[in-house]
Amino acid sequence: MRRTSARLAAVASTLALVATGCGGKQDGAAKDDTASEITCTVDKDTRIGIATGNATGVYYVVGNALANQLSGATGGKLTGTAAETGASVQNIEQLVAGNYDVAFSLFDTAVNAAQGKGSFTAPQPVEALARIYDNYTQVVVRADAGINSVADMAGKRISTGSPKSGTEVIANRLLTAAGLDPAKDVQAQRLDLTKTVDGIKDGSIDGLFWSGGLPTGGLTDLFTTSGDKVKFIDISPLQPKLAELNPAYQPGTISKDTYKTATDTPTVVVPNVLLVRKNLDANVACAVTKVLFDKKDALAQASPAAAGISLDTARRTAPVPLHRGATNALTALGAS
Repeated sequence: MRRTSARLAAVASTLALVATGCGGKQDGAAKDDTASEITCTVDKDTRIGIATGNATGVYYVVGNALANQLSGATGGKLTGTAAETGASVQNIEQLVAGNYDVAFSLFDTAVNAAQGKGSFTAPQPVEALARIYDNYTQVVVRADAGINSVADMAGKRISTGSPKSGTEVIANRLLTAAGLDPAKDVQAQRLDLTKTVDGIKDGSIDGLFWSGGLPTGGLTDLFTTSGDKVKFIDISPLQPKLAELNPAYQPGTISKDTYKTATDTPTVVVPNVLLVRKNLDANVACAVTKVLFDKKDALAQASPAAAGISLDTARRTAPVPLHRGATNALTALGAS
């Protein structure tokens, strides 16, 4: 009996350690606290995981910058670790599964998650900390590929982004809007941005879709090294069809100064949001939201895209609800 009890105790101890370490989180990160007082103070040591995106994309850069700011802003009580991921759809799936506590997502994908549409068969228990900067849909092709529109991609080798990414969602919608079947009419390459850029350079890929902030490091590298061998294509004629699917799709422009191109490029933009599970501790949600805006300048130093984070638009996340901890922080910060 003593041996059995000892074994059971050891197993229980091991399980407790595994539960604490899984996903890089401490026990205080998640609890059902829908009525507890929000002080915006994290009282015990808490570590959170932040799901970002491809290593050469803006999500990853801004996510790491945010993680680096958490400890100093909370007296060392709240720390964060940013992880490279496939981005939006995968981020939400892993957020709900408890693998991460905060996740970057394109707004259209977040809306699908909240409503149980698109890649999600049922509404997901996610809420927003804030709307942040906009993502620009960047469609780049080899200049010698004979592609001047999305419709011209028929039969071509096209990178549609990482599997389960927001880029893949937008790529497939653009292809469909152009009258193509993404599964049959293009040779879809479901690759992350690093492998995609390498493929464009070596000629094994004809074109790419990418949804990200400006500038995106991987594309800066591509335009710097390839020069006039690559070019943007104008996808703005397809914007009205995308807007019929989701009003988040809005007209935008990639300035010629971004990647030192000859002209500006009309495109489609989509806002980004930071998401959390509905049951995330309200004080943790409040603290992360406050750091996001208090340390905006530091985030913008890491990536110019973060300069687009604004209190003027922070609350505009409907139909994705704001987490109550985020609401508390945004009210204190004077968000409109």
